[in-house]
Amino acid sequence: MSNALVIIPTYNEFENIQAIIEAVFSQPKNFHMLIVDDGSPDGTAEIVKNLQQKYNTSNETKLHLIQREGKLGLGTAYITGFHYGLDKGYAYLLEMDADFSHDPKDLNQLYIACADAGFDLSIGSRYVTGVNVVNWPMSRVLLSYFASAYVPMVTRMPIHSTTAGIVCYRRKVLETLPLDKIKAVGYGFQIEMKFKTWKYGFKIKEIPIIFTERVRGQSKLSAGIFKEAFFGVIRLTVASWFKKYIV
Repeated sequence: MSNALVIIPTYNEFENIQAIIEAVFSQPKNFHMLIVDDGSPDGTAEIVKNLQQKYNTSNETKLHLIQREGKLGLGTAYITGFHYGLDKGYAYLLEMDADFSHDPKDLNQLYIACADAGFDLSIGSRYVTGVNVVNWPMSRVLLSYFASAYVPMVTRMPIHSTTAGIVCYRRKVLETLPLDKIKAVGYGFQIEMKFKTWKYGFKIKEIPIIFTERVRGQSKLSAGIFKEAFFGVIRLTVASWFKKYIV
């Protein structure tokens, strides 16, 4: 039985889902996985169901699936996954994307940072040692870089890669944070989760990784996602002036 659950939200990841599942299960750590699929019309969930027959046995359920009706957003997918993982008793809950922009090998060092080194949140950071991205156009590099500078400037949060989507949470963090009050649903969700983890006083570690732009499938980024994150940072900061964070 594993103590760590990797949560992956999906929408139309037919081209990537089998490969990412196999890559995670090939890691030295015995990770379990939860796919939260938002009604992908391309058959993503059906692939997961077929793989469940391979990876799940009477002794161990390694591959879990939650199917939701409609595209409900990244943030709510992770919240759903967190509740599921907590209910199932996992001690560590990890996030990553399905498109190989995150290297599954990095899950191991994120897990070790929490399980062995005692951190409450470990973050796969593409900015802690510079700008570690592959296959991005310069316009997106600049946008991402300035965003990474903007968030700490406004919030005073001592984290370089605030929008990072490959992370590991210790169970205590997710039991403490008011998950059902997290407002952001796009990539602002990643900022809000890190901000509140920091405000509650949990120990955070950034670990250098290399972020690679997806090769197969379509990006889910949009102008609305960036707008939510931009104004969400201001909302978070102002709201924190009137709230006490007590573990």
